[in-house]
Amino acid sequence: MTIGRRRFGCASLGLLVTLGVPGPARAADPRVQHEARVALGTRVGLTVAHPSPALRRQALDAAWQLLREREALMSRYRSDNPLQALAARAGQAGWLPLPAPLMQVLQAAQAASAFTDGAFDATVGAYRDWQFGSDSGNAPAPVVSEARLRTQRPAVGWRALQLDVPGGRARLARPGMALDLGGIAKLPILDAALARVVALGVDQAMIDGGGDVLCRGGLLGRPWRVGVRDPLAPQRLLGVVSLHDGLVASSGDYERGFNGPDGRRWHHVLDPATGWPTRGVRGVALLADAVADVNGLGTAIMVAGPDAARRWLGQRPQVQALLATPQGHAMSPGFAARLQA
Repeated sequence: MTIGRRRFGCASLGLLVTLGVPGPARAADPRVQHEARVALGTRVGLTVAHPSPALRRQALDAAWQLLREREALMSRYRSDNPLQALAARAGQAGWLPLPAPLMQVLQAAQAASAFTDGAFDATVGAYRDWQFGSDSGNAPAPVVSEARLRTQRPAVGWRALQLDVPGGRARLARPGMALDLGGIAKLPILDAALARVVALGVDQAMIDGGGDVLCRGGLLGRPWRVGVRDPLAPQRLLGVVSLHDGLVASSGDYERGFNGPDGRRWHHVLDPATGWPTRGVRGVALLADAVADVNGLGTAIMVAGPDAARRWLGQRPQVQALLATPQGHAMSPGFAARLQA
């Protein structure tokens, strides 16, 4: 990856937007159906292509149902799910049986933590005082004190999330521990929704959830086209990538956070070692064929920075990346080759 001088507005990476085929052509084709709803704490768009209206309707309904079920299971903002039951038992003896989808996400979280030496850590949920809603630019919000973060740091540590995979159960070994699966659950949930659509016989489908875009097949004989936007100039695209059975995943400080009076960006990606929002890398886009190759990696890159990104990407040549930093941008050769002006 090489550092360039081109800047993305305030050096932050844009959101992703699915272009598909040109709007009029898509709208005019009766085989294509698109719906958008609020799910997983963001706006999710789902597009399917199939000649049968009944099958399209069945596939869309099945996908939305799965999204509702998985969100209820894994949201940190509910008091009645296994995730919160784990936190309530933190530091106590005994194990908690978990549903298979949640166990799979926790396994992915531990794999991401091991690969990134803890730069990704789902136990940052112990830093529970931060309040990051939908981004409203300069909306005021409380900044957590260093003293408060210091008391919570002992409860953060990915190795203290213990999994008994054969037994389908888990425990949090330290008092005060809590999980935040925001950086690891969304991609598997979106992927599962798309797999349900395909299993019903709709093999041309795309799901777009808050900057993560996953595709199956093409769209009416063409690849899906995914544009990377500058969030400060949403009418402009930095470029477009074409996808056929692949995904683009993004992480950034633009989605949930607020700007302080000193100009600092306070956002939802926290450094596990400190509890403070990350600084340096402002946004990441990762291009791959499989969710497992990138899940948790964007968050870890924002925590650890470009040097760690180069090391990790060197171990996963199947992943291509675009980074935005205050100094400009960094792009792997493979991403540069696929990014069209």
